[in-house]
Amino acid sequence: MRARRRRPGPARHGRDRRAEVILPEPGRERFTGDAPSAAVVGGGIAGLAAATALAERGVHVTLYEQGESLGGRLAGWPVRLADGSGVTMSRGFHAFFRQYYNLRDLLRRADPGLGMLTPLPDYPLRHRNGMADSFARVPRTPPWSALGFVALSPAFGWRDLAAMNPREALPLLDVRVPEVYERFDGVSAADFLHRINFPEAAHHLAFEVFSRSFFADPRELSAAELLLMFHIYFLGSSEGLLFDVPREPFPQALWEPLGDCLRQLGAEVRTGTAVHRVRAAAGGDLTVETEGAADRHQAVVLALDTRGLRHVVGASEKLGDESWRADIAALRTAPPFLVSRLWLDRPARADRAGFLGTSGFDGLDNISVLDRWEGESARWAARTGGSVVELHAYAVDEGAEPKEVQRRMLDRLHEVYPETANAGTVDSRHEWHADCPVFSVGGYRRRPPVRTPHPRVTLAGDLVRTGLPVALMERAATSGFLAANALLAGWGIRGQVLRTVPRAGRSRALRALAGLAARR
Repeated sequence: MRARRRRPGPARHGRDRRAEVILPEPGRERFTGDAPSAAVVGGGIAGLAAATALAERGVHVTLYEQGESLGGRLAGWPVRLADGSGVTMSRGFHAFFRQYYNLRDLLRRADPGLGMLTPLPDYPLRHRNGMADSFARVPRTPPWSALGFVALSPAFGWRDLAAMNPREALPLLDVRVPEVYERFDGVSAADFLHRINFPEAAHHLAFEVFSRSFFADPRELSAAELLLMFHIYFLGSSEGLLFDVPREPFPQALWEPLGDCLRQLGAEVRTGTAVHRVRAAAGGDLTVETEGAADRHQAVVLALDTRGLRHVVGASEKLGDESWRADIAALRTAPPFLVSRLWLDRPARADRAGFLGTSGFDGLDNISVLDRWEGESARWAARTGGSVVELHAYAVDEGAEPKEVQRRMLDRLHEVYPETANAGTVDSRHEWHADCPVFSVGGYRRRPPVRTPHPRVTLAGDLVRTGLPVALMERAATSGFLAANALLAGWGIRGQVLRTVPRAGRSRALRALAGLAARR
């Protein structure tokens, strides 16, 4: 989609009046007669966004998902606990930030009021040295958000601010997308923070927590992604750093209702169906090959994770040109991560937060007490007198022994929440995965964009370049809508309106100051 930019105005579904509205190419509202057929390969956030935008405009959509349920890396599945309880397991906690405009627009298809989400009152952080931070009282409107963080944070004082290298730090004031990648993709996040003399305590307490949410060590993460994150959550948006979480497990709250919406739009949803390859057919059509079947479509959206995309493109010998195929083959995944969920026979202390970001605890990145906000866990806890606790460890050393990591994370839980040391474990589940994209230093240039060399094949997913200030789940949703819009524009149909935080710094004075420093 060659997006047309509209002047910033009130965001229909957010408080930030400067949120940017991006209009699709002009065209008809939808197909009214014969409509083309499109395959969407992958039923995660990106695939659901693409399938929804296409189906709403009359395209005959077939959604192929390898797993037995929708949701991709946010899917859930039923398990039976040792006490006989039937519960839902997943790959763990995800924060639905208020800046995630396009993801929220997708979820509104099934729940216009977003009643399936509930806010957490704070986003607390804790370091092993005893230092703690909170975002509950930090102002949401820039630049007061950043100044408020400095004023309220024990890890970042005014002396620390004065000691920072102002010339090197000025790019934080005017992050421009996609220019930020041209300037800072060749630098690691850790090196950038060292270059600006960012306070060590704040580095570990705040920015390390954020950077590891990209499933990467800050020494390996591109500084451009770190700067983008700073822009999205601090100086680019007035939505703030508090977030919402689903009231029930992902399938029940999000994906089953969205799947029902797709079916009501006439889409065919095929779970448990892996796509092996895509071949060019006569007349410009494309054949999508699954086990024992080959379906013909006029367009394809590949909304796959890194390994899935590499596999399908590698098996589709004539799809794309040599350079594009080489870039797909070069994509890598982030190091392994662990999600441990524990069903304990006694409650966590009443004042424990629903979510706590942690740093300095031997690789433990956060702790969630699910019965504070998820209905299914709360009902189990009320029935048994126990608690449901979840631990995340990102960017685990690939040579580490899994059971040793699981034991160490449990020990750190007992250190952070001592009352859990005396609790018995009714049951536990440990999920190990290594399938998230890595945004490594210097890797942006080879990350594929939404459009591909084939005019009827587009890409979607959080690994895809969008040219917009989005990240994580919001990047997945945005890329899915962009992938659909690119196809719809080719058919003369108007696509999805998008919203993002501004693509440049909000303050004219700060932008001028940052520009002056860049020219010196």
